[in-house]
Amino acid sequence: MMKSKRSMLGALVSDALELAKAANGDTGAKSIAKMVLTSDSYRITALNRAREAALDYHIPLVNHVLRVAQTAVMGIEIGKDVTLGKGVYFVHSLGIVIGGDARIGDRVRFYGNNTVGTAKDNGYPTIEDDVWIGAGARILGPVRIGARSRIGANAVVLQDVPPDSVAVGIPARVFPRKDTDDVVL
Repeated sequence: MMKSKRSMLGALVSDALELAKAANGDTGAKSIAKMVLTSDSYRITALNRAREAALDYHIPLVNHVLRVAQTAVMGIEIGKDVTLGKGVYFVHSLGIVIGGDARIGDRVRFYGNNTVGTAKDNGYPTIEDDVWIGAGARILGPVRIGARSRIGANAVVLQDVPPDSVAVGIPARVFPRKDTDDVVL
């Protein structure tokens, strides 16, 4: 949670740097400006940071109004108690729902139409850093998705996924990643 205007500004700058690196492979001024001015992912993240600040400062209704705007304009629903890490990248934001008190790590990529939530009101997922979540994937319940893992398109994850793994299928089966030595994140 952000406790000052400076920390909100710092979070926005950090998000711009991380997103520029993820999208364009560099953090030069031109790349960062392109991210800030043209990226839906940055707009979603910035709106979410503003929502966090409204909650921190106990400003009534602002969080709710921004959530409704975020859902209506960007097609994404992020619950008020969700924690987003730095540089969360929404490749395609339409249809993404992140609910409850889910914890999303740094540089997580969402490829669209994803659900991160609960199946039985028994808790919400924790997704560690540098995870990629394929289009249509569902991650449900109090599960932990380990760092650098990949969740396949349309997978339904109902169990923990260790770091450096791949989860595919319905329900998802988990396999070790074979490309981890070559991956630079």
